[in-house]
Amino acid sequence: MKKIEAIIKPFKLDDVKDALSEKGIDGMTVTEVKGHGRQKGHTELYRGAEYVVDFLPKVKLELVVTKDRVDEAVAAICEAAATGKVGDGKIFVSNIEQAVRIRTGERDEEAV
Repeated sequence: MKKIEAIIKPFKLDDVKDALSEKGIDGMTVTEVKGHGRQKGHTELYRGAEYVVDFLPKVKLELVVTKDRVDEAVAAICEAAATGKVGDGKIFVSNIEQAVRIRTGERDEEAV
């Protein structure tokens, strides 16, 4: 099993969710986060005062899939989240040693 973490622009969340659903990949955790990479934030004006916004709002998706679905899920996220501009986000894939569905006690791939 693999865990996929994707940091994307907030307005792309519905597109990514729909793209994953079309592939039959359901179930994810979504967290509102802030961060920056190459974007490095931007300057804004508030009541005549200029200030720097260092951390930009992003959305972090977390989903666990079987090894054979990783490439399909990553491709769907890339395609749906891409705008072609700096700040589109990143995807991280890591190993999951064990998963347990609390309600039924199912383990590993049956729990996903």
